[in-house]
Amino acid sequence: MVTFVVGEEEAGRRLDLALADAAGQPRAQVRRWIDAGHVRVNDEPARASRRVRSGDVLRAEPPDPVGCALEPQPIPLEILYEDADLVVVDKPAGLVVHPAPGHPDGTLVNALLHHCGDLAGVGGVLRPGIVHRLDRGTSGVLVAAKNDAAHRGLAEQFRDHSIERIYRALVRGLPGRDEGRIDRPVGRHRRDRKRMSVASPVGRQALTAWRVLERFARSGVSWLEIRPETGRTHQIRVHLASAGMPIVGDPVYGRRNPTRLLDRPALHAAVLGFRHPRTGEALRFEAPEPDDLADVLRRLARREAS
Repeated sequence: MVTFVVGEEEAGRRLDLALADAAGQPRAQVRRWIDAGHVRVNDEPARASRRVRSGDVLRAEPPDPVGCALEPQPIPLEILYEDADLVVVDKPAGLVVHPAPGHPDGTLVNALLHHCGDLAGVGGVLRPGIVHRLDRGTSGVLVAAKNDAAHRGLAEQFRDHSIERIYRALVRGLPGRDEGRIDRPVGRHRRDRKRMSVASPVGRQALTAWRVLERFARSGVSWLEIRPETGRTHQIRVHLASAGMPIVGDPVYGRRNPTRLLDRPALHAAVLGFRHPRTGEALRFEAPEPDDLADVLRRLARREAS
């Protein structure tokens, strides 16, 4: 059973959207639960389109999970930590996290199924074990759950924004300040549904703090540390682009002034910290910049010193 009390931030959202985020499940799966009568609001049946209110109690009793039809594949994984409840990996750039249109296999999920064995139904049939995502072009630390209890515990921490997340990014431009905070809602683009925007009519609050680690004046780029305080889709990429600091190599949000420094977004999930969902122990993991990004930084430093 999934039980969730609606807070002020979630008030006014559709039931299916609020519950999907709370349960860490795809919206389509949550809608199937609702349509089949497995979800109640304040102990009463409700429709997916219902707008939830602060204080509403959502309860979902999903049916037993069906077996996962995804194929395990022997894709190499860089394991940073593993126990009976979870596994932490250093995801390489270019690896898709879970199957999606255009990427039916060869994903992190396929690799986890091969490495961990039975993950059927943990967090959903199509995304077993997945608690959060990194974009295909983003490298760095990612945690996956091995059982439902761990999935619920980690999903709750992500939902409460109690996770420590530190990213590093190479961006175009030389900020006049050493640090800043971007407070702009993020939602689906009005015309392009594959993109996000700070001008969306249905944007949700999004906060991103940043500070300059190094400026490469001769190349017109800067190396930033970024701390997202919320977890919206493409949040860092959208926020930095909206602030005039698009990420180097980003083909979606930085196309107007392309650079040849890197052929993928220069964004790296450097640090992930959270409490173990079973023991409560504070865990913190860090992944060094991958070779392609580290090489770009070395070249920029040499040019700056010449």
